[in-house]
Amino acid sequence: MLYCYTANKRLNSVDLVLVSGKMSSYEENESKFWRKAKENPFVPVGMAGFVAIVGYRLMKMKSRGDTKMSVHLIHMRVAAQGFVVGAMTVGVLFSMYREYFAKPIEQEQKATQPK
Repeated sequence: MLYCYTANKRLNSVDLVLVSGKMSSYEENESKFWRKAKENPFVPVGMAGFVAIVGYRLMKMKSRGDTKMSVHLIHMRVAAQGFVVGAMTVGVLFSMYREYFAKPIEQEQKATQPK
């Protein structure tokens, strides 16, 4: 069952109403952010760290001393980006562990269990 309204004979995500008789999880009152956070828990960690570092460095801006504003802002950007890249790296490693190590172990255990 496919219901859709299309303009110019093309299917767009905005135009798509119902596919295969069920709604996607995004359309069931769940935001895209929370869905992504469940898939990869390090996304909110990276975002929170970014906001925390930027907030801290902005508060520290009053007492930067003789440091130029541009140098202070560059250090803030590098620290925030470093935290986000680190969180992304840990998230990728975590998902690789879950996909390639945890799943095969679970499948082995299920295969060896007597029925």
